[in-house]
Amino acid sequence: MEKVVIDGSESEVVVGDAHSLQNKISAIRTSGSSKLQVIADFDGTLTKYWINGHRGQSSHSLLQQDDPEYNMKKQKLAEYYHPLEFNPAIPLDEKTKLMEEWWGKTHDLLIEGGLTYDAIRNSVANANIAFRDGVVEFFELLEERNVPVLIFSAGLADIIEEVLRQKLRRSFKNIRVVSNRMVFDENGHLLRFKGKTIHVLNKNEHALDMAEPLHEQFGEEDDKGIMINDEEESALKQRTNVLLLGDHTGDLRMSDGLNYETRISVGFINHNVEASLDGYKKAFDVLYLNDASMHGVVKLASHLCST
Repeated sequence: MEKVVIDGSESEVVVGDAHSLQNKISAIRTSGSSKLQVIADFDGTLTKYWINGHRGQSSHSLLQQDDPEYNMKKQKLAEYYHPLEFNPAIPLDEKTKLMEEWWGKTHDLLIEGGLTYDAIRNSVANANIAFRDGVVEFFELLEERNVPVLIFSAGLADIIEEVLRQKLRRSFKNIRVVSNRMVFDENGHLLRFKGKTIHVLNKNEHALDMAEPLHEQFGEEDDKGIMINDEEESALKQRTNVLLLGDHTGDLRMSDGLNYETRISVGFINHNVEASLDGYKKAFDVLYLNDASMHGVVKLASHLCST
């Protein structure tokens, strides 16, 4: 096992099998960046776990409705279901049903409580949420190399996209959010949710959705706005190498269903490092400890995209 301190900081990187990692890096570099895609979890992966000594909010928890009664109801649901999510005594099939209940009830409350997009915008503006240092550089590098980034979350797509807009203050044409998406009326009031509910235990079931072409996000246009990239070249299914980022071992399943050739998995252990290290070390190719920055991942991605 390799364990070194990065840039003299408290953050550390752990590589369980350096030989295996080097082989994967070589394979991805040989294939070129045109064959690479990035799949990333959002909360606790792209975002910081700790902010000024306080636990950072998730994209779900930061949302505040205009009606305090519904905020209280959502909080009570979280207090009941959250411990069940991590209860090892509950069988997986039963736990999956419980998570479906939790997400369904929460979404119903958002509709019943009259959630508006203005409330989302205000919630994000007042939230204790921030991206890891280096995330902008990471996105800029991947956009420059035309590498698509799929942010895969059991949260709320509209909130994640608003966090990206407000906190990064710029947009990236190569980023797509795969998450629970809302439908609003012309006045900005929530009407319903689109598609199947994505929760913490079924994220992998939606991996095949990622294989759709993303011309509008990272294809090139002519002067009339017509895509000029060949469809097969710009389809994600042709990108057979994956750089996957997550903060739970379950995030590794985000690539289930993808017909990839080589995958490098990067894990973040944000707290309880000693208790989690052995299990995470076996699961991930590279680990960053103690709520580390994204700078090490930027260096890795730059190396993968170099020829």
